[in-house]
Amino acid sequence: MALLYGLLWRLLLLLVHINRALVVWLRFRLWGWKRRLWERAMAGLLLPVALAGFPDHQKTTNQNPDANTSPGTAKRLAFRRSRWLSDGRSLEKLPVHIGLIVTEEEPSYTDIANLVVWCMAVGISYVSVYDNHGTFRKNNSRLLEEIVRQQQDLLGGDGSKCNVEFLSNGTDKHHVVSCRPTVKVLSPEDGKQSIVQAARQLCRSVENKEKGSKDISVSMLDVLLRESKNVPDPELVVKFGPVDSTLGFLPWHIRLTEFMSLPSHRNVSYEDLLGILQRFDSCQQRLGQ
Repeated sequence: MALLYGLLWRLLLLLVHINRALVVWLRFRLWGWKRRLWERAMAGLLLPVALAGFPDHQKTTNQNPDANTSPGTAKRLAFRRSRWLSDGRSLEKLPVHIGLIVTEEEPSYTDIANLVVWCMAVGISYVSVYDNHGTFRKNNSRLLEEIVRQQQDLLGGDGSKCNVEFLSNGTDKHHVVSCRPTVKVLSPEDGKQSIVQAARQLCRSVENKEKGSKDISVSMLDVLLRESKNVPDPELVVKFGPVDSTLGFLPWHIRLTEFMSLPSHRNVSYEDLLGILQRFDSCQQRLGQ
């Protein structure tokens, strides 16, 4: 019995020592945690003050929108850009100029901006946006802002390398001047007005006896229309909505254009656009033969 009591006593002493060791360890960990928390709080308070004296740092941060991008986000954006560029290169027949016709009553600027950015990302040089009511034409600045925003969201820092030359109408009024790609906002007046202007020019030339009435031909009218436009004819037009009509979209320039349809431009995905481009790549254009 005395031996049993001795073992129990030693066990109690061991538990007391273990308890004291745990208390000391927890106090040390808690003190270290509080110190690190205090240091981080002070750093958060003092960092803006410290950076205020370094305008060069602020300038660099403003010029590099991806400076604060997390590595995971940057990797995802790089993979996305690489995938879209690869998809464009995999197509044997990629349109140089694509038209987007919206026949729905209430257009979505975000969805149209997504389509424009996707077209630019796969390598399409010219994108025309058209609706029968001229909504995009009247609000072209809003559309431009949305395109620039989606460039940053979808392409990241590389969005700045894909600047947009925004042409509002046939007079080629520049909102943002750069080389390519080009976004053109059209309304029903554009196609008709260009034909009217070319016809008036021909009539004036005949009236001034610069040309005879026999010199007027389709080819001459075509030359005048080409001179007034700085963009090639659209090779592919995607129509969104239930209306089975071109709704006056560039009547002179779509003689050889391939038309394809999607039910709606709202919530349209990149896969929807890629499917249209793949269908265009596989279709055979006989060009009147």
